[in-house]
Amino acid sequence: MTPTNSFDDIRPYRDDEVADVLSRLAHDTELLDALTQYKLPRLARYAPRLARAVGSMAVRREMRGVDSIRAFQLRIADYMARMIRTSTDAFDVRGVENLSADSAYLFISNHRDIALDPAFVNYALYLSGRNTVRIAIGDNLLQKPYVTDLMRLNKSFIVPRSAKGKREMLVAYQTLSRYIRHSIVEDNHSIWMAQREGRAKDGIDRTDPAIVKMLTMARRQSDRHAGLNDAIAELRIVPVSISYEYDPCALQKARELYAMHAEGRYQKVEFEDILSIVAGITGDKGRIQLTFGTPLETDADTPDAVAAAIDRQILEGYKLFPSHQLALEASGLAPDLVDLSEVSEADRARFSKHLADVPTHLREWWLAQYANPALHRAGRLER
Repeated sequence: MTPTNSFDDIRPYRDDEVADVLSRLAHDTELLDALTQYKLPRLARYAPRLARAVGSMAVRREMRGVDSIRAFQLRIADYMARMIRTSTDAFDVRGVENLSADSAYLFISNHRDIALDPAFVNYALYLSGRNTVRIAIGDNLLQKPYVTDLMRLNKSFIVPRSAKGKREMLVAYQTLSRYIRHSIVEDNHSIWMAQREGRAKDGIDRTDPAIVKMLTMARRQSDRHAGLNDAIAELRIVPVSISYEYDPCALQKARELYAMHAEGRYQKVEFEDILSIVAGITGDKGRIQLTFGTPLETDADTPDAVAAAIDRQILEGYKLFPSHQLALEASGLAPDLVDLSEVSEADRARFSKHLADVPTHLREWWLAQYANPALHRAGRLER
C-alpha cells in the first residue's frame, strides 16, 4: 500500500471519481426522498415514485456540466452567495490579505455551526482568489451514504470518532495525522479543522490540547528527534475566529445544555445533526465576521501551551456584536463589562424578539451562549 492510497478510506474524492458519485446520488432513494419531502411534500406523500423521478431529474439537471471537484464547489459558491443574501445582514472578512496565496495553511477555528463554519472559510478564500480547503468532518455526521458522498465531493475528509478501543483509535488518529501532514507539507493544500470536537454550545471557545497531540504524531513518527515546535511549525497553523450575531441553532443548543444540567444526559433525535445543518443554513444569522489570524509562532513546549496560543488569537479576532452585549446585560453577570455604545434601538428590539421566542426555563442557557464570549475575552471564565 502506497502512502497515498493508504488514505483512501478518509480522503476527499478526486476529479476522476466525480461522475460516478454524481450518478450514484441521482439514484439514491434516501437523498431523493429527503429532497422531495422538503421541496415537493404533497407529491412525495401521495406519489413517492413519481416524486423521486422528478427529484432525480432535478439533481441531474443541477449537476449538468459538473465534472470536477472545482466545478462542484463553484456550484456551491452560487448557493453560498444566495444564502448570504437571504439569511445574513453582512459577511465581513478580515486578515486573509495577510496570508500568502501560494502557501498551504492549517486553519484551526472556533466552532459554532456544523457546516457553515468551514463553508464561510471556503467562501472567503474563494472570493480572494485562493484555493479552498480540505475539511475535517467527524464520522458521526456521516449517518447516510449520500451525506458521505456530498461531504467528500466538497473536499471533506473523515475524522474517526466511532473507532472502538484504544488501539483502533490510536491507529486511526495516526492515519489522520499523516493525512493532514501530507496535505500541508507534500500537497501544499490547506486544511480546515475545528479547535475541538463538537460545537462550542456554551459559547466558550477553547482548543483541545488532544488535537495538538494528534497533529504532531506524524512528524514525530517520521523523525524521532523532532520536537513539538518542529512539528507545529511545518503545519503553518493559522487560528481563525468566526462570530455570528445570531446563531440559528441557539435554541436547540440551549435545550441540550439544560438537559445536561437537569438530567445529566441529552439524547439526540434521529438525524439531529442533519437538521442542525439545515437550520444553520436557512436561519437568521444577522452579521457575521470571519477573522484570519497570523501563522502561529510559539516556543511552547507542551500541547496545552500551543492550545493556549491558538486560543489567544481566536479570542482577539472574535467580534462582539450587540447581541453579545445585550446578553451580557440581560444575564447580569458582569455589569462592568457591558458596552452599549454600538447598540441601537433596532438592535435591542431584534434581540428582545429573539429572546421572547425562548422558553423561560431555557433563557439562562440561551443568554450564556452570547454572554460567554465577552466573559471569556475578559478573563472572567475559569478553565
